[in-house]
Amino acid sequence: MPDIDSANHDAASRMMAARPILKGVARASDVIPEFGERMLLHAGPPIEWERMSGPLKGAVIGAAIFEGWAQSEAGAIILAERGEISFDPCHHHRSVGPMAGVTSPSMKVYVVENETHGNVAYSNLNEGYGKVLRYGAYAPEVLEKLHWMNDEMAPLLAAAIEEAGGVDLRALLAEALHMGDEGHNRNKAGSILFLKALAPAIAKVATDRKTEEDVLRFLGDNALSVLNPVMAACKAMADAAHGVSSSTLVTAMARNGTDFGIRVSGLGDEWFVAPAETPDGLYFSGFSSIDANADIGDSTITETVGIGGFAMAAAPAIVSFISGTPKDALDTTLEMYEICFAEHGHFTIPVLDFRGTPTGIDVRRVVELGITPRINTGIAHKEAGVGQVGAGLVRPPIEIFERALVAYAERYAL
Repeated sequence: MPDIDSANHDAASRMMAARPILKGVARASDVIPEFGERMLLHAGPPIEWERMSGPLKGAVIGAAIFEGWAQSEAGAIILAERGEISFDPCHHHRSVGPMAGVTSPSMKVYVVENETHGNVAYSNLNEGYGKVLRYGAYAPEVLEKLHWMNDEMAPLLAAAIEEAGGVDLRALLAEALHMGDEGHNRNKAGSILFLKALAPAIAKVATDRKTEEDVLRFLGDNALSVLNPVMAACKAMADAAHGVSSSTLVTAMARNGTDFGIRVSGLGDEWFVAPAETPDGLYFSGFSSIDANADIGDSTITETVGIGGFAMAAAPAIVSFISGTPKDALDTTLEMYEICFAEHGHFTIPVLDFRGTPTGIDVRRVVELGITPRINTGIAHKEAGVGQVGAGLVRPPIEIFERALVAYAERYAL
């Protein structure tokens, strides 16, 4: 019989001991393992072009044009339909991306190293609000912004991060939780801390005053600027806990706009997948649930390591964005303790007397109690390019946890 509690203790301890440090910014194909020449990485579990949602297809089209593989929407669609572009989940390449999560070979990515265990993770750069690739937009102004980020902002960020000696993202997250963030949908404090850490280095290494001003303004105006490096940090923490024999802890939760998938530490790289649900929340003026796409994005890596929806008690103001009351935020965190194996040693919640956030989703407890993880998320329009239409809460389908538990019983002959 496997010693499940001992294995889960090891996995949770590795997850919490991980110390992710932002080390730099680099071209994706130069640092991400096994990145093919005409490959696009995407959020969520594996999916083929025909089953992709509108936002994901739109992001694929935009990335193909960005790379110069196609000159138009029609040309990009032809490439995809002919199989001339290969698709693979970000998670298969130590990477994560918000919403559609599409990352192409020449895009610049954050490089985050877990100094405790030596593993590395990556995420693309955050585009800010409005019409953006991650929501499936690919208008000329979207691609123009991406090229500016790639060609001007990214080199300056790379030099500044090196000058600063890196950024300790675990410490940043711990402080942000004490300032009203939860690390997934609310990153206002974290983004300010991120700018504070890098601004002096940006000013020191910048050789062009206009680029310096533009980059500082872009980071300062974008309350999501820290989300992508935080996601890479969470990926590095989760990967440190993956592959622990006999562990029943979840080490990945991800959605591609069609399916929701999880991975379990003691079950290797197998995905357990079911149709993604549509979030329930607040919609922007002029939109309603009929406009919403099914849940999408790799940002659930935050909940996987104990922040995001699991830390909503630290961020009562989040309810003004996703609906509900401050008590709902508190109750969400309290409910998540019931399905988690541990309480985080570094991420704590002031309103709960600095109790550690619920960490380490245990598939046994999810199935036994019938309680699925609570996730707060943005809501994408089901049509490519429209963008974000709201924000709210969603839960994974319970059948993916049930399938994982059956697979566990079969593997370990229970």
